[in-house]
Amino acid sequence: MKRPVFRILGLAAAAAAFVATAAWAEAETATLVTASGRHPIAVEIADTPKAREIGLMHREELAADSGMLFDFHETRPVSMWMKNTLIPLDMLFIDKSGTVVRIARNAQPHSLETISSGKPVRYVLEINGGAAAGYGAKAGDKLEHPAIGR
Repeated sequence: MKRPVFRILGLAAAAAAFVATAAWAEAETATLVTASGRHPIAVEIADTPKAREIGLMHREELAADSGMLFDFHETRPVSMWMKNTLIPLDMLFIDKSGTVVRIARNAQPHSLETISSGKPVRYVLEINGGAAAGYGAKAGDKLEHPAIGR
């Protein structure tokens, strides 16, 4: 009797892995421009309410030089949190022109503390915790992507 349960669990895990892989297979490239150079980042786009709500929740890892670009379709104050997020993240808050206005570094997994943009923004780029420092990112840097500036 236990075998069917294990098969079902195995199929569910395989389906979840396929969905995660399929999402990253469709990743686009954004370029973070800092004083240390141009840094390509494979980004998954979260531009619907449901995609923004889920974000990077429940993911056990995030590949190097990859992330999620949230597009809010308007400029406004934004707050994020780390509920159900399993990995530390850096959050780059970006205005409509692609300028980084604030960086929240190493947001802690599972935290319910809100992380504010501090100023009105249109985009948020989430990357691995510590990656922003690795890129030498700071406020005033730029993110280039076809969705930015439209």
